[in-house]
Amino acid sequence: MSESDPKARLEALEAKINAAKKAEETEKRHQDEHYSQAQQGWRMVIEMVAGVLIGFGMGYGLDRLFGTLPIFLVIFTLLGFIAGVRTMMRTAKEFQEEQAGASPEEDNERT
Repeated sequence: MSESDPKARLEALEAKINAAKKAEETEKRHQDEHYSQAQQGWRMVIEMVAGVLIGFGMGYGLDRLFGTLPIFLVIFTLLGFIAGVRTMMRTAKEFQEEQAGASPEEDNERT
């Protein structure tokens, strides 16, 4: 056997080890980024409630500032509700795109 043969085998072994390390790192990153369905649901609920509360607060503040009837309260609460729904829809679309990008093998592992 020549000296280049063990060197070639050693390089091939190092390449396999590096490939295995990269695959392991990729798998760990995927697990770190994975959100459960409950976490996704809570995120959407919080976005909705935040939109309504911010609208309510702004409307109440404007009504107190101008001394008007609760017209601003009603208007801004409705605007906050609409903003919350739009944010929820955007989040749902984001989660749907992430799930569509997942391979079928990953979907089988989750179930």
